[in-house]
Amino acid sequence: MKRYWWLLATLLLLAAIALAGCGKKAPATPAAQPQAKPFKFAILLVGPYNDHGWSQAHYDAAQYAAQKMGAEMLYVDKVNPADRPGTTAVQVAEDLVSKGAKLVIFNSDDMKDAALEFARKHPDIYVIHASGDSAWKEGKDYQNIPNLSNVMGKMIYGKMIAGCAAAMSTQTGQIGYLGPLINDETRRLASSAYLGAKYCWEHYRNKDPKDLKFKVTWIGFWFNIPGVTSDPTQVADEFFNSGYDAVLSGIDTTEALVEAKKFHDQGKTVFAVPYDYAEACEEAPDVCLGVPYFNWGPLYLKLIQSAKDGQWKSTFIWAGPDWKDINNPDTSPVGFKMGKALNDEASDAVTNFIDELANGLNLWVGPLKLQDGTLYLKDGEKATDQQIWYLPQLLEGMEGQSVPKQ
Repeated sequence: MKRYWWLLATLLLLAAIALAGCGKKAPATPAAQPQAKPFKFAILLVGPYNDHGWSQAHYDAAQYAAQKMGAEMLYVDKVNPADRPGTTAVQVAEDLVSKGAKLVIFNSDDMKDAALEFARKHPDIYVIHASGDSAWKEGKDYQNIPNLSNVMGKMIYGKMIAGCAAAMSTQTGQIGYLGPLINDETRRLASSAYLGAKYCWEHYRNKDPKDLKFKVTWIGFWFNIPGVTSDPTQVADEFFNSGYDAVLSGIDTTEALVEAKKFHDQGKTVFAVPYDYAEACEEAPDVCLGVPYFNWGPLYLKLIQSAKDGQWKSTFIWAGPDWKDINNPDTSPVGFKMGKALNDEASDAVTNFIDELANGLNLWVGPLKLQDGTLYLKDGEKATDQQIWYLPQLLEGMEGQSVPKQ
């Protein structure tokens, strides 16, 4: 009988232990933990997201940043008065904030006023303005707006390289520059292209700078707006029809390249240099000397990550190339891809010119005069960032308007 009582007691004890274990909750697994929502940011593009130029470079860069940091990207393209009459960039940005964006990128100089207005109205939203100077304490238009930062690549170097490629390839000694609208930015970039062209014309081709013709024609905006701007197709054709056999583009789209291909297919020896987008040459490789392009990805990643991490500081970034490798997608904000139309001799010269720049060659040094003959830099004087950024005229030796017509 005792053995049965012992067996019964043992069973009761085991049951009690089992019941006690059932009362405890199982430890939570990682899958059961609530997942944090990804940081959400937005970008406003002045042109089409797939324009093979300025806006596509920004679109691809925003995607790069989103993938690198696991963020969510929103975008709206064609944010300009022609494509969205009656809708302002501020309204577009506010709509994106209503969809959860904590940071908004305004990608055009044309959006400067909108970026400032939006940043002031929404101090809790981070704002990046590409190509502006409002966060530059040493600039002429500094605004103390804590949630606003400016970012720009030092494309003066890319344009110098583009000018060199054109100077090494032209057979007529005439280089055309297809310009957008006239402002500080476009003057300094066109002038940089001229400085690069003049240097390589003189030092690599051993020709007199006076024999080099460099003409700028402006269309009136960053891309064609029918009935508002000059037609860039017609401007490019006028260059090619009047002896200019190398045309550099300063606009957001690829008309210079398209028209060069048309003339090439007719048996003419002409060349073009597109702008902004690393893969632009693919549109017409047989006439493309190369492309100076922006790589916004690393800069966007840095600023967006700082916002996500709570480390944001209003800052102005004007970043030069990574001279160790100007085409490194993770480190260099400005690059230059050689084109198929650049022959071996010209390619070697451009490579040497890039090496010279990497080793300290400075073309923004006096003596330099402005287009009207005013002394800009004394002999041996190096231009400051402010002097280059706010260039008031084209340089002496260039043909074309320096200021907009009143």
